[in-house]
Amino acid sequence: PCGRPGAPPGGMRRLASLSAVLGALVVHQAQADSRQSTYSLMSPSIQAMQNDMSQNPALFSILDGEALWKKNAVANDRSCASCHGDVKQSMGGVFATFPKNVQGTLVNLEAQINRCRTNRQGLVAFPYESKELLALSSLIAYQSRGMLIQASKDPKSQGDLMSGKALYFKRMGQLNLSCAQCHDQRPGSKLAGVTIPQAHPTGYPIYRLEWQSMGSLQRRLRNCLSGVRAELYAFGSAELAQIEFYLMHRADGMTIESPGVRP
Repeated sequence: PCGRPGAPPGGMRRLASLSAVLGALVVHQAQADSRQSTYSLMSPSIQAMQNDMSQNPALFSILDGEALWKKNAVANDRSCASCHGDVKQSMGGVFATFPKNVQGTLVNLEAQINRCRTNRQGLVAFPYESKELLALSSLIAYQSRGMLIQASKDPKSQGDLMSGKALYFKRMGQLNLSCAQCHDQRPGSKLAGVTIPQAHPTGYPIYRLEWQSMGSLQRRLRNCLSGVRAELYAFGSAELAQIEFYLMHRADGMTIESPGVRP
């Protein structure tokens, strides 16, 4: 076989690379007391808004999601509930495991919802950031509220994890900044009067007061890319899914707050 004499086979090298990445993440997790949700940076009034679902503006999105969950497709008379039953029973903890490898492709929750729509219900996919897709993802994520993030350790996804990490540390745009330069090196500092968070995705989908609407993690990532004046990755792109995947590994074991409220 080709390769350097004495070098381990390709599969072993890939597993060693995955072990190195996961090892670094375990070290990060061992310092869990230093990890901080953006929730801790919010004012008491916004924290209260997130805590009490009767005040949380995301409640309306969840109610829309409940209606969609039970709605049958005209073509085959099949709804989400037809396959999965009561969302409270079937979806507990599901959000905590996404993104993950599904049939050889890294998919996040929104992509999986659309896979169900197209493959199981015979319907067209919802556009990213549409009211309907955010409603269903909010509903499903809400069933994992209070649980811990369980980032996928599937060896088949190690390439995506490595790519997501590389993108996180890559300098981008006209400002030549990486995600890590803000969120690893300068959390707690001020940027345009706003405190820089550690950027753990514990509350998505979120209701952001600035947006006056719900938004996905990919929307927030594109906001950051725009902020450094970089070319925006398309919604649903492999790159955004890979960054999302790395961020979930980085936050592995942290508590899910979905749906979060942010300024």
